[in-house]
Order: sequence, then C-alpha cells, then structure tokens
Amino acid sequence: MTDSTGTAPVTVSRVVTSGLLLLDGQEQEVGANVWIVGDDRGAIVVDPAHDATAISRGLGDRELMAIVCTHAHESHVNAAETLADLADAPILLHPADGRLWNLHHPHREPDAPLLHGEVLQVGGVELQVRHTPGHTPGSVCLYAPALATVFTGDTLLARGVHGNGDAHADPAALRASIGEHLFTLPPETTVRPGHGGTTTIAARAAPPG
Repeated sequence: MTDSTGTAPVTVSRVVTSGLLLLDGQEQEVGANVWIVGDDRGAIVVDPAHDATAISRGLGDRELMAIVCTHAHESHVNAAETLADLADAPILLHPADGRLWNLHHPHREPDAPLLHGEVLQVGGVELQVRHTPGHTPGSVCLYAPALATVFTGDTLLARGVHGNGDAHADPAALRASIGEHLFTLPPETTVRPGHGGTTTIAARAAPPG
C-alpha cells in the first residue's frame, strides 16, 4: 500500500512519451501515456514508458511513492528501472506478467506484487486493483472511485481494445475482463488508457450504431 499525508487535492496529469520499438521486424516510434496521480507532496506513476527524465519532470519535487505497471509490455515498462533508481521507488506488477517483465528487465525483479482487490492510496484517494487478464496474463486496471477514473493500460483504449496479435493475448479472457471489471463501473467513469485519448465507460460500452 502506498500513502501520502498531503492535504491538497489529488490530481491526475499525463506525460506523453515516445520511443523506438522493434515491431514486426521493423523499428517503429510508439507513443504512450504515463499517468501521474498525486497531491502536492507525493504521487504514483502509472506505466513508466520510454523517458524517465520526462516523467521526473512531470513529478516535480513530489515524492514518488510507487511505480505501478498495468502490464509488462515494453512500451509500458521500459523506463521503470531507471525511474525507480532515480527516485528510490518500488516497482509494482502483477506476478502473472513476471515472465514478460524478465524479457525487458532480466536483471531486476519487481519490488512487490499487484494483486486483485488490493487498494493503493495516494493523498487519501483509493485506487482499487482489478486483475483484467487478456491483453497479457497479468494486466490490471486501477479504479479510483473518488476521481471517477479508471486507468486501463492496454486493456481498453478509446478506440476499443488493443489488437496487436501478441502471443500473450487471450481475446476471450480480454472480453470477459472488460465485461466483468470495466463495463460494470459507473457510465460516467473516465477511461485513461496507455495510448491515445481518454474516453468514458458509457462511450465504450455503448453498442455500435
């Protein structure tokens, strides 16, 4: 559990980073959303992608209390180790993504597991961990009721689901996870994904028409 004793309101900010990744045998530039959730004293970072320096600038002089990875694909964790060393902060990841994590960080293990039902706290705001396997075996989403927000990584994007054909993906499990753990949230909940723009649960759950 993380905690912060600041009294200022908890806010959400986004740092958009980009980097070259090898996809389908070719280097491609991939952008990612890095979400910073916190008050004026402490914050957590969700999905530390590509550029630890840019993320550190987004944090400012706040304490980094934890680095939370929604899953272990490279475009979400490739700055995790550097950021953790810069800020002396723990890395949290669901253990089902441990093998995928080790492909990118073979010499460092995450510091603690993210488990379904666990609650993280920052500035008095709760973030509920929901295990949403499908995109990867260890994908999680973080639901913050007080902020009317859910951080979805690649489980749910504004344009739908992430169809990258990855060997770790399980489309049936992904549909089940979205239906059980996301589409049951209040319709006005803002979806903050790992790539692209934001949306709402209502917009994503609405049948095509």
